[in-house]
Amino acid sequence: MATNTNKRLHEEEVRDQDLEPYVTLRYIARLFKVLAILMVLMLIGEVVTGIMTSGTAALMTLLGEATQLLVIGGLMWAGGDITILLIDAGHDIRVARILLGRINAALHNEQETTPPVEERHTAVG
Repeated sequence: MATNTNKRLHEEEVRDQDLEPYVTLRYIARLFKVLAILMVLMLIGEVVTGIMTSGTAALMTLLGEATQLLVIGGLMWAGGDITILLIDAGHDIRVARILLGRINAALHNEQETTPPVEERHTAVG
């Protein structure tokens, strides 16, 4: 069993340093989603307060405020989802780079072990 993190146990495994964590982007995604939830809580509090203080006379004002807070909350939630999408895209790009590196290394190893075409023809004849 390999204890060094630079080595892999099997050829198909990925080293730990090849999978860099996106810690900051994950915090940003959580922050956006928490802010979206806070916006909805503020909306509920504002509606309850408006109805308790002004009754049905505040409904038109509350409708405008509710629409505004819902749109902002939706944008915050979408920002969190887009951030998670960026993390997934980063992982996909990293996997593609790793696979291309492995293909390149395999092709170079194959070229080093295969004799040139001229040598193969002279050995057969």
